[in-house]
Amino acid sequence: MQNVSNIRSLRIYLLLYGVLGVGTDTESVSVMEGDSVTLNTNVKTSQQENIMWYFNGIRIAQITGDLSKICTVDQCNKGNERFRDRLKLDHQTASLTITNITNTDSGLYELNIISSRTSIMKKFHISVRERDKMKRKSVKEGESVTLDPGEIEKTNNSIMWYFNDILIAEITGDQSKICTDEQCKERFRDRLKVNQTGSLTITNTRNTDTGLYELQISNIRFSIIKIFSVTVTAGINAVAVVLGVLGVLGVLGVLLLAAAVIYI
Repeated sequence: MQNVSNIRSLRIYLLLYGVLGVGTDTESVSVMEGDSVTLNTNVKTSQQENIMWYFNGIRIAQITGDLSKICTVDQCNKGNERFRDRLKLDHQTASLTITNITNTDSGLYELNIISSRTSIMKKFHISVRERDKMKRKSVKEGESVTLDPGEIEKTNNSIMWYFNDILIAEITGDQSKICTDEQCKERFRDRLKVNQTGSLTITNTRNTDTGLYELQISNIRFSIIKIFSVTVTAGINAVAVVLGVLGVLGVLGVLLLAAAVIYI
């Protein structure tokens, strides 16, 4: 009986120090404030496993059997509302998504998966940079605008750009593709350019290009979502035309008024 107890204690010790863990190297992830990030586990869970996520040693989410729990203040993180309503836990893969990330979310995230057959430990260190002011772009009609995601670690990323939930550009490996959807072709025909860094350029902008652009960067280890807002305003020529028309109408109004006075 004592041998069984010793073996159990040894197993717990080994798990805590990562000897039995799979992939215990810490993965570094850098995101911008306001982005969303998914920490991919690359595992398929079963109902026999106990899955727990920790942030700086504090439990923030767990799955026991077929039930999942995102920690409330009383359950997991008493007195700390850092993650309220911003965590999503995938029941099938145990991947953790943090939405609308803030600089207080920087730190060490640990995943523990324990079953009767194996134990897995994964670690991620998230660094949150200050909000990128370049995420809001305002251009005049006819000008070009470039949406730059910033520095992206080149690790076989899949990069996809969306406008109003329509896929408009993607990079997979060394291949890039622009607008396969017919609706996208009509809107952006020959006006999009995407390079291997993930930057998207829209040339000869129109007011119909105004809206939200979503960039999804995914690889085997993590996924990041970035949102850009583009506003296309009337160009100088359009304003000049409007002012010219108003000027002509004003002159006509004065002439008509003068004619009426003379007639009277």
